[in-house]
Amino acid sequence: MEDTKNQELTPEEMEQAAQTAAEESETPVSEAEQKEAEADGAAQKEEKEHRKEKKDKKDQQIEELTDRVKRQMAEFENFRKRSEKEKAGMFELGSKNVIEQLLPIVDNFERGFAGLSEEQKAEPFAAGMIKVYQQMMDMFTKLEVKPIEAVGTEFNPDFHNAVMHVEDEEAGENVVVEEFLKGYLFKDQVVRHSMVKVAN
Repeated sequence: MEDTKNQELTPEEMEQAAQTAAEESETPVSEAEQKEAEADGAAQKEEKEHRKEKKDKKDQQIEELTDRVKRQMAEFENFRKRSEKEKAGMFELGSKNVIEQLLPIVDNFERGFAGLSEEQKAEPFAAGMIKVYQQMMDMFTKLEVKPIEAVGTEFNPDFHNAVMHVEDEEAGENVVVEEFLKGYLFKDQVVRHSMVKVAN
């Protein structure tokens, strides 16, 4: 009984024994193994940085290519708009030239009609010419060609060409009192100025 009591260990002694056993079981790490582990860590770190650098270069190339594509698209869009504008300008210029060539024909129709009486206008030949004239005027309307207002309006050098002045107390200051040649607009652009007489 007395021998059993002598063999029992106190808690402090048991803890010290366990710590000693743990220290004895640990395998000491050599200096070579420690250097090898450090070398492996450095290599992994270098490889990771290399991958990151390679990824950054790839992203940079993608960004440069994307920027180049956007610039080319913008240049093409500007070219398309410029071409459409030039094409529209050429079309309008061509239309304006054709209209200028047709205006003297319209003038001759109107001069011829001015010398006809109502009875003469009712004759088949005159009636046919009036229909042709009306077709031309309908075509002008579709092309947005319209006469410039002149008589009774204030003289405007943008639309009127004053070839004569007259003193007229009944007319207002700087007012068009007579039109010698009708002017025309094509889409709000002057094709031909009105030749007019201006009062006062």
